[in-house]
Formats: sequence, structure tokens, C-alpha cells
Amino acid sequence: MSTAPLLSVRGLTAHHGPVRALTDVSLDVPHQGLCAVLGANGAGKTTLLRTLTGLHPATSGRVLLDDEDITRLPTEKVITRGLAHVPEGGGVIVELTVEENLRLGGLWRADRRDRTTFDEVMALFPPLAERRSRTASTLSGGERQMLAIGRALMARPKVLLLDEPSLGLAPRVTRQIFTLLRDLRARTGLTVVLVEQNAAGALSVTDHGLVLDQGRVATEGPSDGLLADERTRHAYLGF
Repeated sequence: MSTAPLLSVRGLTAHHGPVRALTDVSLDVPHQGLCAVLGANGAGKTTLLRTLTGLHPATSGRVLLDDEDITRLPTEKVITRGLAHVPEGGGVIVELTVEENLRLGGLWRADRRDRTTFDEVMALFPPLAERRSRTASTLSGGERQMLAIGRALMARPKVLLLDEPSLGLAPRVTRQIFTLLRDLRARTGLTVVLVEQNAAGALSVTDHGLVLDQGRVATEGPSDGLLADERTRHAYLGF
């Protein structure tokens, strides 16, 4: 696995009106890396992901993807460069079928008529393949999260940004989703940035962790080191 950063964030600052939501955030994620972004509610985790994808403007700083500066690009161009975002709640369209939701994910690709990626996603998620003609409203919470991830994969991203994929899911389903992330890396070489409230679960499946506190980087390091650091766990992670 290459240690060179695929995604590099440098001094990123962002505001919500007069309120500073991110302050000088820096982060490097290597090729095929699994990185957890942790912190309490309001720490800036979701704002970070939205700023990386151009959904929220950066006040200052840079976002580099494969050495290309994507900081000021519109969201659709960020997607075509290889950054895909699964928002909190997944954002699937419940009135559409599984297949229709997935095909929406490939709209920004130049080769969107190519069936290869669709067939690959079906192979990655057997429950979706079995329900491809059903509306998303009929899926369980875990299946909807799979659909949201599968839709993002339809864009053939280099980096997948996941915002709270375990939210509202039973512990057993949460473990399945976390395990799926490791499987995706092993099978596709995908790089993942995972925002999570479930700090222990996220650190158990990632390589590196970064903790935000009031929009600033409080601490970061190897995931197993953060899990073992009692002060960090008690001060920032709540376990």
C-alpha cells in the first residue's frame, strides 16, 4: 500500500456565517487508507466532508486529490475528479427502485452507459441484487446504507467520504457496515474517510484517526493508538 497521500487537506478553515466551523484543519489520507474522523456533535465533522466536496465553501486552505487542487471546484467536478460523498442518512430516493438509485450515481461519469460498474456493484452487494426492482422504501436500514454506498461507488471514486453510516442502525448491522468498509478496500482498493459518532467501532476498522474539537484538530494518530490512549478516549471519544 502506498504511503503517499491520495487526499491531502492543508490548513482548511470554513465558516457558517460569522461562526468559524473549521480552523486550520490538516489531514493526509494515503492510497487505500481507512481514516476515521471523530468528535462530539458540533465538532465540525460534517462540515469537513461538505467542504472537501465543495458543498460548503472553504474560507482558506487547500484540498488536494491526487496532487490536484480541487478546493474551489464545483461539486459535480469534484465528483468527476474522484471524490464521492455519502451524506448522513444516505440520501437515497425512496420512491425509486434500487437499480434507479444506483444508476443516478453514475450520471457524472463520461462512460455512464457502461454496465461494468453496475454489475460490479451488484456483485459487491448481493442483497441489492436480489432487490434491484424494488423501491428503496422497502429496504431495511442496513440495506439502504448499502444502497447509498453502492450509488457512490457507481461514480468510480478514488476516495469515498462516509458521514455517520451507522446512524440509527442496530449494533449487528453497524458491525456489518464497518466490516464492509474493510472488504471494499480489499476488493476494490478504495480509500475511505469515515465520519462517526461510534468512535470505538470506527477505530476498530480504520488505520488512522483524527479527532475534531470545536472545529480544530485535537489529536490524531494510528487508530489502535487512539483506542489505547485513555486520556484521548475519556476527553474526546466518550468511552
